[in-house]
Order: sequence, then structure tokens, then C-alpha cells
Amino acid sequence: MVKGNKYGTHRVIEPKGTLPQPALKISNDMSIFDNEILINVEYLNIDSASFTQLKEEAGGDVEKIKSKILEIVQERGKMQNPVTGSGGMLIGKVEKIGTDLQDKIDLHIGDRIASLVSLSLTPLKIEKILDINPDIDRVEIEGKAILFESGIYAKLPGDVEATLALAALDVAGAPAQVKNLVKEGNNVLILGATGKSGLMCSYMAKKMVGNGGKVIGQARNEARAEFLRETEFCHEVIVADVLNPINILEETLKANGGREVDITINCLSIPNSELSSILPVRDNGIVYFFSMATSFTKAALGAEGIGKDVMMIIGNGYTKNHAQITLDLLRESGTLRRIFKEKYTK
Repeated sequence: MVKGNKYGTHRVIEPKGTLPQPALKISNDMSIFDNEILINVEYLNIDSASFTQLKEEAGGDVEKIKSKILEIVQERGKMQNPVTGSGGMLIGKVEKIGTDLQDKIDLHIGDRIASLVSLSLTPLKIEKILDINPDIDRVEIEGKAILFESGIYAKLPGDVEATLALAALDVAGAPAQVKNLVKEGNNVLILGATGKSGLMCSYMAKKMVGNGGKVIGQARNEARAEFLRETEFCHEVIVADVLNPINILEETLKANGGREVDITINCLSIPNSELSSILPVRDNGIVYFFSMATSFTKAALGAEGIGKDVMMIIGNGYTKNHAQITLDLLRESGTLRRIFKEKYTK
């Protein structure tokens, strides 16, 4: 075998010189280099923004979704939605470890792991799609994938079911970033608070703001709002349209005593919510875009257009110890674990 580039540039076919994530096509030849890991893949968890787009394009037809996924992987060598640019993550068993890594990593043949790098940069070959669960963005496959030397992963713990861990680790960057960003006494607005990342962010934010702060969760309708109230993850719940920034602003002000919030966390899976995130935040506040449907252009020019001096942060799927932080939330909160088990382990 031969040693490849640590970041996987040796796999890039087009355009040469780029890294695997922005590349249009990478090699999914499953013969590994000395510093790669071969994974026998069981499940893909497609990024929420990506799966939403695929589902809409296919009109909800599962067979059409299957065909589109196979087409993307065939063309690109990886699962990267050409519309959203995003991917997801996988669960599988270690099949082979390159000779250069065998004494450097705490992994063994047969270990079950979850990848913590995006499918949008992961060489993937799908032999067969066994099942798709469109309610939870999960695809069961027969196939293989490769992790680069720089690729991060988490060994699946014995006390958390694999599919439950997959659902949680798919959004692990969000609650970990919230832990870093939210301070005691902050007022926080969470858009998309009833979704997977939204629930985790709500729970984490409430822990961080303490008795002097407030977490306001947004839901798209009254049924979702009632579900969110029952979790008690938010101090206040608003029903508002994320595609109507003024509606979001007005409902937020009502819930927060007429004041703008310190931080907005965007956990949505649909585009065009940038200004709904920015408008309710005070000057010098923070907007955290975890949504992969975010447009940098719309956010930057939109903030300029409404005269908002806010710090805008693009959600990084990787934060130190994010896997441990996220799995610990499931261990800590019986409510969170029950919801994830009911909703995401079908």
C-alpha cells in the first residue's frame, strides 16, 4: 500500500488541487491507502437540509429518493447533495485499518463506529439500498466507505443503542457549540426548536442560561408548540413563521418583555431563514447558524441592510469533545432520550 495525503487530497478527481469536501468528484475505489480506514457501512444519516430537498424533489416517492442517492454517489464518489452541498454521517464496522495507522489509533477490526465527518467528503460505495426511513432521514445500505487519517469518529457506546447514537451524533456539533456560546443570564431564541438539533440545543441552552436567563423556542404550529412545552426544555414557546422575519421578531419581543435576545440559534432545515435569525438579536449579539441551508450572502447582506451589528457564526460540525457532550445529554435527560428513541430509532 501507499500513504495518501492526511486530508484526502489524493482521492480528488475533479477539480485537482481541492480538498475532498468542495471537490465535484472523488475516487471511491475501496482499496485503501496506508493511512486510511475501511468501513463496512450499515446506515447513512442524511443531513436534514439535504434529505428535505431530496424528498421535495422526489415528491415524497421513496424509490425516487433511492435512485437520486445512488445517482449522486455514482457521479461524485460521495454522498453530497448537489443542491445543498451537504452530506450527513454513517454508522458501520471497521473492516480494515491501513498499516500506517494500526499503532496510532484506538480502533480494531470489528469495532462499530459513527463517522463524525461529513458524507460530503467521505469516499462511499453503495452496493444496495436496503431501506429508507424518510421520517428520520436514515438510509440502510450495503456498502463501504473510507475515513482519511484526519477523519474523526466515535466508537459506539454500549449503553446507547446504535440508531439512537447515530441520530444524536449527527447533530453533535450543535449542543457542544451552544455550550460554548451561551452564558448565564442570556436570553436565547432557538429557531426549529422541535427538531433533532433544536431539542438538543434547547436543553443545553436552558442548562447554560441558569435562573437569570430565558430560552425561547420557536415552533411552526400549535401542535409542535405543545409538544415543545411538554418537554420543558424552553422557558417560552412561540408559534411563528420562519419565512416571515417580522412575525418572528414580533413574537420574540412579546415572549421576552419587549427586548431583543442575546443569541439566536438557527436549527432549521429550510432556506431563507437568515433574516428571521438576525432581526430578533440585539446589537453586538450572536447569531449561530447550525442550519446547512444557510446562505452566507443572504446573511451578510441582510444584516447590513437592516443595520444589525451582530456576530454571525457558521455552525461547525466539529467541536472538541462534541460526541461525548452529546451522548452525555442523552444519559442525563430521560425526556430527551425518550423522545430521540421514539422519533429517531424506528
